[in-house]
Amino acid sequence: MPCDWPLLGPLQWIRYVNKQVKVKAGRDQEHRGWLLTVDPVSASLVLVTFKEQGGTSVQVVMGHAVEEVQILQEADQETTQRLQNSFLPPSACRLDLKEQTARKGQVRLWLEKNRVPVEEEGEELRVAGVLTITAPYGPDNCYSSNQIILDRIQKLIQNQPDPLETDSGSSESSRN
Repeated sequence: MPCDWPLLGPLQWIRYVNKQVKVKAGRDQEHRGWLLTVDPVSASLVLVTFKEQGGTSVQVVMGHAVEEVQILQEADQETTQRLQNSFLPPSACRLDLKEQTARKGQVRLWLEKNRVPVEEEGEELRVAGVLTITAPYGPDNCYSSNQIILDRIQKLIQNQPDPLETDSGSSESSRN
């Protein structure tokens, strides 16, 4: 019997992201790990396993070989952060909680100022229900299956003025 995994599509696949899964693929093959993402073209799964020695193992299971995907466990906040930070450059992870909160607020205000519908969902920002922005809230922290919206929001965040420049610029213009 052919598998329905490739036919499910991104809206169904997103339900499995950031969850520990067991994937049956091919003949008698079973893979376990935290589902980081699913390739929207090939339906391939990217599984991450955290090693006890501190390393990370990444495995790609080709979408056409998937026979069954079973959720084993939901990720807690620490595991979700660890998954998101696994592939970030070390400098991107250095914001403390106060700076992250301030950055999230700045991005939200910038999007609202540009008439983009945005809501806070815990530590994430959701744009129009189709795009997610995670800490540290930069262009590379935007995730969506809609490439057009993804590109536009990333460009908008890239073009966001630095709040320090904006403050000094407004005080100079008020003196003139």
